[in-house]
Amino acid sequence: MKDTVIMGIETSCDETSVAIVKGGKKLLSNIIASQMEIHKSYGGVVPEIASRKHMELIMIVCQEALDKAGLSLNNIDGIAVVPGPGLKGSLLVGLSFGKAIAFASEKPLIGVNHIEGHIFANFLNSQDIGFPFISLVVSGGHTSLIIVHNFCQFEVIGRTRDDAAGEILDKIAKYLGLGYPGGPIIEKLAVCGKEDAIYFPRPLLNSNDFDFSFSGLKTAVINYLIDKNKAQQKVNINDLCASFQKAIIDTIKYKTIAAAEKYNISRIVLGGGVIANETLKKELIEYARNVNISVYCPPKELCTDNAAMIAVAGFYKLKAGITDSFDLDVYTR
Repeated sequence: MKDTVIMGIETSCDETSVAIVKGGKKLLSNIIASQMEIHKSYGGVVPEIASRKHMELIMIVCQEALDKAGLSLNNIDGIAVVPGPGLKGSLLVGLSFGKAIAFASEKPLIGVNHIEGHIFANFLNSQDIGFPFISLVVSGGHTSLIIVHNFCQFEVIGRTRDDAAGEILDKIAKYLGLGYPGGPIIEKLAVCGKEDAIYFPRPLLNSNDFDFSFSGLKTAVINYLIDKNKAQQKVNINDLCASFQKAIIDTIKYKTIAAAEKYNISRIVLGGGVIANETLKKELIEYARNVNISVYCPPKELCTDNAAMIAVAGFYKLKAGITDSFDLDVYTR
């Protein structure tokens, strides 16, 4: 199947993306139309606006992906699309479009879980990763730890109980009036701050499981700001961002390494938009190296939502003979 060509479609949130991948490794095109500028003024993604914009863009993006790859639909061997998790309206646009293409061109339809896509972004560009491995997926909607036994067998061992890491970065940035998306802004300000200036809690750090919970950390930061305001004391925003970010990073890296050690797995694979944070990536890699654990991470442009990762996952599912019927439906969680 080294010449199998898969089209991936990703519309789970606010990026309209279509990509074409050959043989599960060679990226022929990966077109991403971001809605970030549209949602900035709202301080976050507005679901109704996102889904309407997907409808405007999906055909244009698809044609651009085909043109860049120098292919037509006749050259495509399978259509991989995300049914969930994500925003319902956004997912419906991509899934309906994918079904239409698959039906019209008589190609197999392959449903790819969005988180599954983030995992297999690492397999693009021929990274040689052995099984099993622990996958850490950190984004605006997800903070998950998963044991990946093979291309089709996954075991979730930890997930967020409330707010995801990326979600509280956005919420605290919005509370501070810094803008959207919050993660890159806080990361930039944190560079000039002291990460030990303020102590914030590391939620569930000593729990007997590998779940995450960040709502309490969010509340602690807000309460700190309220107390400072009441006392009419100035807050050093750089120090606040550095200390807040450090609490998130410590929680993620300690729990991830603990999971790898408990299950005696020496490989960790990263994915999701928050993994684009250079400080998180650097600390996790260094911490893992000290206990002889290898860490794999996709290029920065493949950390955020994109269709290339969906096409890669779709390739391996098709290779295993896994396809979906046209009854495939969306799921938000």
